[in-house]
Amino acid sequence: MPDKNTEYVVLGVLSRPQALGIRAIDFKVIVDPGHDGGVRRRGAQILHVERHQFSHAVLMFDYEGSGATERRSDLEAGLDATLSQDWGRDAKTIIIEPEVDVWMWGAEAHLKSVVRWKFPEGIRDWLGAESFSFTSSGKPVRPKEALEAVFRRAQVSRSSASYQALAKRLSLARCEDPAFHRLRERMVEWFGN
Repeated sequence: MPDKNTEYVVLGVLSRPQALGIRAIDFKVIVDPGHDGGVRRRGAQILHVERHQFSHAVLMFDYEGSGATERRSDLEAGLDATLSQDWGRDAKTIIIEPEVDVWMWGAEAHLKSVVRWKFPEGIRDWLGAESFSFTSSGKPVRPKEALEAVFRRAQVSRSSASYQALAKRLSLARCEDPAFHRLRERMVEWFGN
C-alpha cells in the first residue's frame, strides 16, 4: 500500500467480509514509505520476499502520483505478469485511477455523517458551486481535492481514521469504480463463501 489512507480504506473494507461476499480472512498490510511510486517500483520485489508467509497478495496503489508513464492497464498487466512468476493467480495488482479517494464518493449521507456536515446544501451541490466537475456516475473528477475541500469546509481534519470510517459505511455492492470491481472479483475468487 502507498500510504495510511489506503491502508485504512482496506482495513475498513476487509472488516466487512460479508458485504464483499467473502469469508473472514487474516491479512497483513505493508505500507511502502515511497508512496505510490515506491509500490510501483518495489512492490513486486517486496511481495517476492514475503511469498513464503502468505497464500495470496494484492499490490495496490494510485495511478496518480505513481510516476507511471504507461497506461494504467498496461502497467497493471505488466506487474501482474511479474507477480505471477512467484504467485501464479494468487496475487493481483490493483491500480486505482486516479486515486483511492474516488472510493469515498458513495452515498452522500455517509460522508455527511463522517464530516458532521451542518450546511443546508448537499455536499455535491456545494462542490458544484465551487466549480468541481463530476463524472457521469456522480464522483468528482478530482476526488482527493474534492474530499479535502469538504473536510476543510466542515472544519474536520482529514485523517486515515475518517477514510476507514467511510469505508465501513459505504455500499460495497453498489461501488462502480473499476479498480474496486477488480479487487472484489479477485477476493471473491480467492475467498468466496
